Amino acid sequence: MRQATITRNTAETEITVEINLDGTGVYDNQTGVGFFDHMLDQLSRHSLIDMTIRADGDTHIDDHHTVEDTGIAIGQALVKAVGDKKGICRYGHFALAMDDTQVSTALDLSARPFLVWNVDFPTAKIGTFDTELVREFFQALSTHGGITLHVDLVHGINSHHIAEAAFKSVARALRMAVEIDPRMANSLPSTKGAL
Repeated sequence: MRQATITRNTAETEITVEINLDGTGVYDNQTGVGFFDHMLDQLSRHSLIDMTIRADGDTHIDDHHTVEDTGIAIGQALVKAVGDKKGICRYGHFALAMDDTQVSTALDLSARPFLVWNVDFPTAKIGTFDTELVREFFQALSTHGGITLHVDLVHGINSHHIAEAAFKSVARALRMAVEIDPRMANSLPSTKGAL
């Protein structure tokens, strides 16, 4: 079973993440940050990765630690759930349109984390949520998930749509990458013999 549970406790946050890579996109995410929960729901639904997330963070300061540490924990859970990577497709890409916005994602579950982030937001906040935290989440996910992750905003004028399209685009690319390729179910998708 390609499932994992990660618990991360620090002086700033207490987070538990449960994922099932072979799910149907069922989610139950409660971080105490409303807009972020909405984005995590999109990540789960569109990747078809079941997610249950509980976070208790120092949101009386701001949302930064909760968002970043949740990204860390999801990345660690992905690494654990994907295991030895035999049979996975490894690569994923998706261009997602949402109203005024288009976001393109390409990623590689390479164990070589690298984030290329070409996304600018026209506003500093979406409601009370700092838009700069979207990048912080994906930086943490990339670093701790061992993901080479490229996210590019093609165009967009609404910050909510840009953030949501980014989460959905990454989700669809991740869905592609973690799926098992029936033509090579017992092989690593690499000529090196290791990933």
